[in-house]
Amino acid sequence: MLSSINLSTLVALFTIFHQVHSATPDQWRSKSIYQVLTDRFARTDLSTTAACADGFEGYCGGTWSGITQNLDYIQGMGFTAIWISPVIEQVSDVTRGYTGYAPQNMYALNDNFGTSDDLVALSSALHARGMYFMVDVVPNHMAYDGDATAVNYGTINPFNNSDYFHSLCWIDDYNNQTQVQQCWMGNMDYPLPDIATENEDVQSIVNAWLPTFVSQYSIDGLRVDSAKNIEASFFPGYNSAAGVYCVGEVADSDVDSVCSYQNVLDGVLAYASATAFFSDPSATASAFVNEVQSTNTGCKDTTLLGSFSENHDQPRFANATSDMVLAQNIITYTMLADGIPISIYPTISSACDPLTSAVYQGQEQHFSGGVSPYDREALWPSDYSTSSPLYKLIQSLNAIRSLALYSSTDYLTWKTQVVYSDDHNIAFRKGDASYMTLMVLNNLGSAAEDYTVEMPSVGFPAGLTVVEVLTCRSVTVGSDGSLAVGFQGGAPMVFYPYFLLTGTGWCGY
Repeated sequence: MLSSINLSTLVALFTIFHQVHSATPDQWRSKSIYQVLTDRFARTDLSTTAACADGFEGYCGGTWSGITQNLDYIQGMGFTAIWISPVIEQVSDVTRGYTGYAPQNMYALNDNFGTSDDLVALSSALHARGMYFMVDVVPNHMAYDGDATAVNYGTINPFNNSDYFHSLCWIDDYNNQTQVQQCWMGNMDYPLPDIATENEDVQSIVNAWLPTFVSQYSIDGLRVDSAKNIEASFFPGYNSAAGVYCVGEVADSDVDSVCSYQNVLDGVLAYASATAFFSDPSATASAFVNEVQSTNTGCKDTTLLGSFSENHDQPRFANATSDMVLAQNIITYTMLADGIPISIYPTISSACDPLTSAVYQGQEQHFSGGVSPYDREALWPSDYSTSSPLYKLIQSLNAIRSLALYSSTDYLTWKTQVVYSDDHNIAFRKGDASYMTLMVLNNLGSAAEDYTVEMPSVGFPAGLTVVEVLTCRSVTVGSDGSLAVGFQGGAPMVFYPYFLLTGTGWCGY
């Protein structure tokens, strides 16, 4: 069980498997990412009582130094990388600048979060722990405080005249890709002038700045905001200039559309209908299973997908349902499905290079904020509890994922398969027969009665003893390869071979 894990053994395992050498895409493939909204994660003074009202739009005092001082909290869950919100200078309107997505000066940092030395110190502290450092970047647009029809481009650095931008028009149809790529986000009072990224001068400026930025702060990866709003031909030069792993946001709910991005990019972030299934005990699994299978056939490589169930732009899972057991099920899926776990609601994103898994800060504390900005709660009132149920679950899931990666050379590239499904129960296999994990989930929630399901041919060899690692129950695979799965109170289950747990301290083995 969770409390039975030898923490020192797990930390050693994380450290051995996730040593930082160079941040290649293949190395990122194994990562587990914790998403940090800098202004809401931790303050330099480490206060846990500083005011930051739910829904407040403005700076609450989170800093890069605050993150550095609280890395034990993140690493204690087993995360091997962090992704922080954009770092460059923002417009003066604090209701826009605190998130980092209203950039005004590409060549300066947002001093509300700290100094250049503070950002370097954060990067160095992560690398000293064997962790990777990802920074959010915003190449699609800049921002202006004022009327969209009277933008003073001289206030924007380095794109200081209108020639660097598309003419003013608003996106009103996100199914019209030409409009998405050439029109502006924002509104008349809070415009986000859309950069003409097809312009060769723009590309030259960006691609000259990017490697210096990456090098100065020893950045291992970039999360590229609003990638769907930029023409695909922009990315090869951008990614090459960065010289590091980059993952781009491509918000789209259509599997075929998202998978098509693997023709020009290496991976996609997929989360689709998982929330719809796991948040509603009356929902049936067919749509979710069909989407998983469609993704398997439609995407070039599902092992380069990233999985989300929450982020800073969408209502949190606990806003849809307060049921802790359902939250445990979706987090288990997020952490152990193909690719890199990250947490978002039902939209889909895409990546320039392979991705791993991530959790958005506060999900481990079962935060329940609704639509933005209510989903951007300060974390410090939680007192960074390490005893919350989801914190401890994530710790265990990261640990079993790391053990599976360590024990099997092909676990990372083995595509997850649905080996059983009915209306409310789904079993996912990942890995070669004797080294696989079997993730068994349901959407019945905490009101579920105990029951047993006979699952034929789940993938384990006949006669193998496997352990349900979250409760330490053991069971032997049948002579026909079947497994009798005993559901208890709707909780998720993860089965793993007993012989691979020996010596790990897990469940006392």
